[in-house]
Amino acid sequence: MTQPDALFSEDDRRHMHRALDLARSAMYRTSPNPRVGCVLVRDGMVLGEGATQAAGLDHAEVQAVKQAWERGHALQGATAYVTLEPCAHHGRTPPCADLLATQGIRRVVAALADPNPLVAGKGLERLRQAGVQVQVGLMADEAREINIGFLSRMMRGTPWVRLKAAASLDGITALPNGTSQWITGEAARADGHHWRARACAVLTGLGTVRADDPQLTVRAVDTPRQPIRIVVDSRLELPATARLLQSTASPLWIVHALPADAAAPRLAALRAAAAPGLDLQDIALPADADKPGKTDLRALMRALGHRGINELHCEAGEKLNGSLLRAGVVDELLLYLAPTLLGQGAGLAALGPIETLASGLPLRWHAVDPVGDDLRILARLSSSYFF
Repeated sequence: MTQPDALFSEDDRRHMHRALDLARSAMYRTSPNPRVGCVLVRDGMVLGEGATQAAGLDHAEVQAVKQAWERGHALQGATAYVTLEPCAHHGRTPPCADLLATQGIRRVVAALADPNPLVAGKGLERLRQAGVQVQVGLMADEAREINIGFLSRMMRGTPWVRLKAAASLDGITALPNGTSQWITGEAARADGHHWRARACAVLTGLGTVRADDPQLTVRAVDTPRQPIRIVVDSRLELPATARLLQSTASPLWIVHALPADAAAPRLAALRAAAAPGLDLQDIALPADADKPGKTDLRALMRALGHRGINELHCEAGEKLNGSLLRAGVVDELLLYLAPTLLGQGAGLAALGPIETLASGLPLRWHAVDPVGDDLRILARLSSSYFF
């Protein structure tokens, strides 16, 4: 049962705040696992702390216990502050709930229960059965934001989809001649790379590849892993000269809607043009029933959820942006607005004519912050409030 923050002490809040900071420190490395922080405390003294490592390596609780051991501390009677329910299943690592129970932990304070069907309260129940006092709900909102993609995949089967764009104050993302670099300043561009780095995958469309020839890699941020790169290319028309094919920094997934016999020669040509060692995969999906020849974007999101994508970062042109929004698969917009007016050019999203104001897509402001000389706006679709 979740408990309100008011039932916890100031010490509880202080230690959970530290656990959340530890979870944030794992932002770029844990995919597809959640980002978790853990702090072990007894009589006001921090015995050990940890954050989730890369998939297959230590979870936060294991890191915290190991640090306590290295410092010579026994854990009998301690309290564990964790940002997500300790796991209760054998995956690549043993159950963390069992580890805490066997160490004599007296109390576990968790920010969130884990909606993963393999856990889903089993970790908390295992702790209770071992005589551990369990409390859930402290700083739950902050914990959700850190793992919003993981929660989305566990609860909906699809990733949390973030659509990023840089525009002038009047919403122009490129001039009529196609020029778009750079509408916003260096600080905004670097900030955008932080959002790329936290995502499991970065998605674009064929039109953006042809216009900008992007790499889709993280360059302005130190990161232990590069996100998977995804191109929506319904008819497999990706140029053999595209820079995406020459980078082996991360896998490249090409999404198309061609039957196997039509796709095979085109995929063979792309693989022949790709750099040696590039992990090039194709995702064949049904065509959109309403748009012959175009990929079913709802099916794509289900496929990406099945493949372990928690957060999907989209950087595309107005056509694909419009298609994503019309398909109802976008959860939030990450917009960088420059203090300039450009008058004419490409817009944020080609939504088509809307007959009434009430027919527009409703958004909720989530955050508005200055970044250098520009403004960063995070706005969420009303339909994205799934938890």
